[in-house]
Amino acid sequence: MNPTDLKYSKEHEWVRTESDTIVIVGITHFAQDSLGDVVFVELPEVGADVSQHEKMGEIESVKAVSDLFSPVSGKVVERNEALVDTPEMVNDGPFEQGWMLKVELNDSTQLDTLLTAASYESFLESDAV
Repeated sequence: MNPTDLKYSKEHEWVRTESDTIVIVGITHFAQDSLGDVVFVELPEVGADVSQHEKMGEIESVKAVSDLFSPVSGKVVERNEALVDTPEMVNDGPFEQGWMLKVELNDSTQLDTLLTAASYESFLESDAV
């Protein structure tokens, strides 16, 4: 279910490496499924700094409002503006069109602290989140 080429956080975000310094960030299938129908996404502006495991925005569903946490530290170089008008894209394709940010990493070694797909699956099973 979770793509094996991605890294994952325990806060249910994913990271896809686009280049040596740029990563794409989104939320996992588990996260969007737990939230239900997404109706609003608040993301940081381009140029903003985000910090690993710190709040970077909010996501609102018909069930609740939840904080979004950045899985990496760096500078936002692009955000998925389509989510402003069509937030349900997160539900339709959390790993594809529902991506949220592109971030220029401060330090690529921080990716080593994230979970592999297999580790994330084990975390979901053991944590019974």
